[in-house]
Amino acid sequence: MGWIGDTVDSIKSIKIRQNLHQAITLGTIVASALIIWKALMCITGTESPVVVVLSGSMEPGFARGDILFLHMSKDPIRAGEIVVYNIDGRQIPIVHRVIKLHERRNTGETEILTKGDNNYDDDVSLYAPGQDWLHRKHIMGRAVGFLPYAGYFTILMNDYPLLKYVLIGGLGLLAMTSKD
Repeated sequence: MGWIGDTVDSIKSIKIRQNLHQAITLGTIVASALIIWKALMCITGTESPVVVVLSGSMEPGFARGDILFLHMSKDPIRAGEIVVYNIDGRQIPIVHRVIKLHERRNTGETEILTKGDNNYDDDVSLYAPGQDWLHRKHIMGRAVGFLPYAGYFTILMNDYPLLKYVLIGGLGLLAMTSKD
């Protein structure tokens, strides 16, 4: 009867080690993703080096679901550039084209006016109340490249939150039940 108890203890020990290994592997993957994201932030000079286009306001140039790669440098922003900006009080950044620049003579600060390629009017109505121009602090980055439709899954998860929970639950279940 002693060898059965030893076998059961051995099996329990193996399962504990497998679960610990899976937890460490999952932690390593998450930590690696965070390190890569922080490295991209340092390299690109922006807090958000990758964004997904959420609306059709930039069609035909960019469609919903396109992933944009951003970069921010000290170079002056020019009319015609596509920028991603964030307004105080809004959580979701906006991807639009710079259509006009205005330099204040007394401060030397450049003010920026944007517009979606597929919109009739400029973005003043999107800015904060009483705000007619964007300033450099609002600009998160300039578009330097894109992947067509590669971020459409992000839009689906935002439009259908249940999908997000099913995916996360499925991945968690897969991580807990996988043997390798």
